[in-house]
Amino acid sequence: MTHNWSTGNAEDDGAPTRGWLVGHFIDPNEGVRSQKDVEIKWGIHPPGDKRADWTADDQRTTLVILISGHFRVDVTGGSTTMTRQGDYIMWGPGVDHSWEALDQSIVLTVRWPSAT
Repeated sequence: MTHNWSTGNAEDDGAPTRGWLVGHFIDPNEGVRSQKDVEIKWGIHPPGDKRADWTADDQRTTLVILISGHFRVDVTGGSTTMTRQGDYIMWGPGVDHSWEALDQSIVLTVRWPSAT
């Protein structure tokens, strides 16, 4: 690791922060992964894994992209089940959400700006 670039493994490097690889919560000693403008998460979810409680965010925009599996996201006013690699859902500030892995799933989440 250097301060201007970084390599690693998303699963390994995100383990201490529940899958989050980039964001304000990454120790600045990690260099470029410590960011105030964006958060990135590599989420590996076994079947049945879920966030049943609704999460609200009045400040950020979120994009969730399915890498593999079968993953449902419920948002204020709707729901989508992602089944094909590359399927995604995106929502803006003020939209609540919850999710469930209907099968073993990997999703990439990008959220901005990084909350402080």
